[in-house]
Amino acid sequence: MIAVKNLSKSFKKIRAVDSINFEVNDGEIVGLLGENGAGKTTTLRVLATMLKPTEGTAMVNGYDINKEPETVRGEIGILFGGEVGLYDRLTARENIRYFAELNGMSRREADESIDKLSQSLEMDKYIDKKVGKFSRGMKQKVAIVRSIVHNPSVILFDEPTAGLDVTAARIVQEFILKCKNEKKAIIFSSHTMSEVEKLCNKIIIIHKGKILEEGTIKNIKLKYKSEDMEEIFMNLVGGNDEK
Repeated sequence: MIAVKNLSKSFKKIRAVDSINFEVNDGEIVGLLGENGAGKTTTLRVLATMLKPTEGTAMVNGYDINKEPETVRGEIGILFGGEVGLYDRLTARENIRYFAELNGMSRREADESIDKLSQSLEMDKYIDKKVGKFSRGMKQKVAIVRSIVHNPSVILFDEPTAGLDVTAARIVQEFILKCKNEKKAIIFSSHTMSEVEKLCNKIIIIHKGKILEEGTIKNIKLKYKSEDMEEIFMNLVGGNDEK
């Protein structure tokens, strides 16, 4: 479970995240929506203990990100969009195993987990090949397995299907739903509204570091009397800009 409490992060004079509060329960996928620069990735990096908050805190499975950052790191899996940061000269298994061992897993435990996850993501044919010549989609799958090989109960996904073709994206989406069924607490950031509607129990719309709206997709549609989430999103963001 994640509980965010009055969390803020500033960079010099810029308030990237501004006193936000929300919770993510076990077995729940919460979608974090916002334009580029809205504060989504900064929020996730603070929760991952990669950045220290300027104010406030968050609890991850009861551990405080300010007071117990090392323990928090063992509770979470992280996958950020963009460059996946793999070692081209190593095989997919070797890349994943390296991070598994950093998380305290033995080689046997790591390989058992890798075999199980690679089967789930249909990676068996290339799990023991060097990643240097992998496609973008293949590398993204390796990065996903690397982020969750230690079986964390909390997962932070920042645009995990970016750059994937339709087939690969669907496999990843199905895997995320499987994680939900395993009662993991998941924050899912995406720019694709259809993907968010398909996967998320509820959504949080963030703009200029502030939360503009939060709730289930059904309730938000009822509140704004529209079935078009993109239209609701644009009206909220645009209306906020005009103030």
